[in-house]
Amino acid sequence: MASGTATAPYELRFDSGRICLDLLATTHPGERLDSAERLRAWIAGAGLVPAGTPLAGVDAGWLSAFRELRWNIGQLVGGELAGQPADEALAWVNAVARQAPPVPCAVRAEDGGLVRRLRARPDCGELLAAVAREAIELLTDPRARAGLRQCEGDNCPLVYLDTSRGRRRRWCSSEVCGNRERVARHRRRAALTRA
Repeated sequence: MASGTATAPYELRFDSGRICLDLLATTHPGERLDSAERLRAWIAGAGLVPAGTPLAGVDAGWLSAFRELRWNIGQLVGGELAGQPADEALAWVNAVARQAPPVPCAVRAEDGGLVRRLRARPDCGELLAAVAREAIELLTDPRARAGLRQCEGDNCPLVYLDTSRGRRRRWCSSEVCGNRERVARHRRRAALTRA
């Protein structure tokens, strides 16, 4: 998995600043949650479950539920950025957030240190609730909400949380969209020089 690096269509990104925004990033440049295996990888990569948590129950129903949550969070975030409330999406996200998220506990590892585990195998609704609650926290925190940005990269629909000093970040990823912009700018200058 990549974190802020150029990605192949099957790779997942975790560089938006929030799990709910990372879920939105699974639609670009194409569908990245196209199998139960990729959804399991996204759940683990996003940190929704501790490393090594079995996710054998992930199936097509989970995939459909996560895509529906993604669509509603996308409507909600997009509406907030555009100043156009998405009340149906808001109601849906609020309803999903009602379920309790997975319950963590601390257990001793073989070396005697404490590690995080879940009290029980997580179900789909619990993990959806964790993502929905995070979206609610993001959108109801005025300071965090003020940091939401739409990527300035050509044809990039991704939204990220700008936590940079001075809030001057322009791209979802400097290594992806930022690099494309720098390469395009270099090519334009080279073409002008040749002309």
